[in-house]
Amino acid sequence: AGLRLDNGKLHRFSYSTEVLLDQARGSVEGGAGYRMSSTVDISLVWRSPSSKDDQLVKVAVRDVRMENVTPRPDNRNIFLGSTAESVLGKGNLAALQRPLILHWSAGKVKTLYSYQNEHTVIKNLKRGLASLIQLQLTSGKVEEVDVSGKCAVEYQAAQNRVTRIKNLDSCKTAETGFTSHSEVLGVSSKSSSTTEFILQDGFIKSAVSEEAVTLLVNTRRATAATVLSRQKLELVKMEAGPQEVAGKDPGSVVKKLDPKLEPLGLAADRVKSECKGCPSLWQHWQKVRKHFEPESLSHAMASRSFLALIQTVRRSQKEEILKVLQNSSRSALPQVVDAVTSAQTSASLEAVLQFLDFSDPKGLVLQERFLYACGFSSHPNERMLKALLGVWNGKIGSSDIRESVVIIMGALVRKLCQKGGCELPTVLQVKKLILEGPEGSKEEAEVQMYLLAMKNALLPEAIPLLTKFSESGTGPVSTIAITTLQRYDHALITEEVKKALNRIYHQNRRVYEKSVRAAAADVLFSSSPSAMVVQNLLLSIGSLPHEMNKYMLSKVQDILHFDMSASKVVRSALRNMVAHNYDRFSKIGSSSSFSGYMARASDTTSTYSLDILYSGSGILRRSNMNIYAFSGDTQLHASQVVIEAQGLESLIAATADAGEEELESFSGMSALLFDVQLRPVTFFKGYSDLMAKMFTATGEPINVVKGLILLIDHSQV
Repeated sequence: AGLRLDNGKLHRFSYSTEVLLDQARGSVEGGAGYRMSSTVDISLVWRSPSSKDDQLVKVAVRDVRMENVTPRPDNRNIFLGSTAESVLGKGNLAALQRPLILHWSAGKVKTLYSYQNEHTVIKNLKRGLASLIQLQLTSGKVEEVDVSGKCAVEYQAAQNRVTRIKNLDSCKTAETGFTSHSEVLGVSSKSSSTTEFILQDGFIKSAVSEEAVTLLVNTRRATAATVLSRQKLELVKMEAGPQEVAGKDPGSVVKKLDPKLEPLGLAADRVKSECKGCPSLWQHWQKVRKHFEPESLSHAMASRSFLALIQTVRRSQKEEILKVLQNSSRSALPQVVDAVTSAQTSASLEAVLQFLDFSDPKGLVLQERFLYACGFSSHPNERMLKALLGVWNGKIGSSDIRESVVIIMGALVRKLCQKGGCELPTVLQVKKLILEGPEGSKEEAEVQMYLLAMKNALLPEAIPLLTKFSESGTGPVSTIAITTLQRYDHALITEEVKKALNRIYHQNRRVYEKSVRAAAADVLFSSSPSAMVVQNLLLSIGSLPHEMNKYMLSKVQDILHFDMSASKVVRSALRNMVAHNYDRFSKIGSSSSFSGYMARASDTTSTYSLDILYSGSGILRRSNMNIYAFSGDTQLHASQVVIEAQGLESLIAATADAGEEELESFSGMSALLFDVQLRPVTFFKGYSDLMAKMFTATGEPINVVKGLILLIDHSQV
């Protein structure tokens, strides 16, 4: 049996609901918020002839008052001298005081009947009141719908008391917010919801509910806020009330009471704020455009203007956005493309795609700014990935842009998979494109392009393919494949992968370049190596090329110094004097490997590592700088800068190392920023290209990536 109302009786309650916004640890002034107090009358309208627990209940609100939650002096009290009518408006107050009808069955609200033309805020206030009187008399865990959505709820019943504990994190709503894909750059939330009921004579005597949600910025948890909401319903008295109405079913009875009453869902609707007096996008742009010029970008106002413009773009239509793009100065336009793409709305995406002409090779700068903004997007959706796939299938005027499109699609695939979208149709199409691309490509540059896309996507099903190219590819291809494997979770690096990496390092099947062997050793050391693997790596020192000996020694010393995952097994292996002796550990050279902390705080820890490998002639072969950020159990690969050079010995009449005599002269740089691999930049390839660029050099720096990036982006509904 559930709760029941008696015919001809009216229950009069005092009711209050309040919302308080405060700092997470509380503030001296006690935060800010409002309280709405009123009288609530509850009476029986109809009871089902077949079940006494199936009832229609009338709930009427009256005598509404508004006030501050916390005491305020008169000069800071915005509610001083105000009335509910002046705060809510005459029409909204009248709507709030119009009765609502609840289809109440065994204590649960099945349907709420109210009026469709009411303001969303008024509807939500009524939904909150209806949710407060929803309960069951037996202990247990259930899933029920209330003003918060469809939530997991636990009831604890004892005599005349019932406690309802709602898991707010489990609540599912029609509209959801978003947050940054990286937890390090994201926002965490802590929530609680408890309602205490006291029962008397088969009905509610009092109900007190309290919900708290605390939001914290992960990189700086002192930046936090708490939203506290309370509801209190307390019985004042019982008196004579209306008689119940006859009828067969709830729907016909409600229509008999008032034909204008309509069923409403119990979950709250999102309140869409109307910005009265706010400037249009064009007006806003006219005000902030000077801050988007290159000479202003180093100022704090440029960042604030960038964030403000994104919010305005999110409220704007496609035509308004196109107008701004078409009328921006040439120097400010790249920054505008960053802002429009970072808005991540349907209108902004359509506008920027219509504005850009990917068939025009002269538009490379704007096209790449758009692609990188997509890659760094905080909450991409399938629509954005589909747009890039459309660009790929269309005409692309620049080979660099064609390469960037595939690489960035890989980044979007990873972000969508992290959000549970790995089986979306467009994601499946792009995964197929990336996985089948390398083996179907005849040119080495295309193979590298697809492997870089895999480096962004980090698909588990790509590991066998990456292992194959690690062992059988040319030097650059092998290096990309191996460094891609290094980005995977260590649990995915199987014994088969480790065997292949061992064969590469020890050159069991063919000769490899030093940079390839060094990359293989890095992956082995970072993937929970066995004692035998570590011992064989140590025993190889002394028989390696001159600079590689020094690199491996420095790598071992860095592992011991920085206390990495392999430190314990390396220390154990060094007890063997065959591996650990003066002959091996006295090798000299310029190559090095070093790791350290950039910052150590309670919220975030940041580390760096720098690996430098030289050729035997003293020319830089490969430099690899990595920066990681850690927050809790999550990590962010903040940046990676790799500078590579090869085949330069002929320029200084030096002798190349064994196995590298036929390498073409080359120099280039590859960068990874905030977990997104970017398109590598080639400084020169071949002696003739080097000479041509030397004579045509302007002295201007080469940009690998340039743009405004939205790092932390959070919206909670």
